[in-house]
Amino acid sequence: MSLTVYLSGEIHTDWREQIEQGAKDACLDIQFTRPVTDHAASDAAGDLLGEEDKQFWRDHKSAKVNAIRIKTLLEQADVAVVRFGDKYKQWNAAFDAGYCAALGTPYITLHDEGLIHPLKEVDAAAMAWATTPEQVVGILKHVTRD
Repeated sequence: MSLTVYLSGEIHTDWREQIEQGAKDACLDIQFTRPVTDHAASDAAGDLLGEEDKQFWRDHKSAKVNAIRIKTLLEQADVAVVRFGDKYKQWNAAFDAGYCAALGTPYITLHDEGLIHPLKEVDAAAMAWATTPEQVVGILKHVTRD
């Protein structure tokens, strides 16, 4: 089975690379997609539409430009992995999980046990909750097995 897997969420650690390498090592037929993970480039996505005096409007334009990529890739995904890190609040990741739930796209949450309570609704709609990238690879291996 071939899958397209969208990797959403936290951008400050190498969890995406760990999952991609684990899938490659397991010879899984998976195409991975992701949002723009360069923080500065993501924040500046709307700047090409003109400078803004107020931060709200700069963020608003950048969020919309980024959403073109994110919505398109989420709609094309067979499965999403939504990572919540402990250092920053990932409101965008929660939004992506909600969008997956609305689309009927299965998703796996990836976070440590310290976030169980704040993510209880997000986890309740997920097909699985993993605490490590290796667990995600194990799930993907199971799902794609013949």
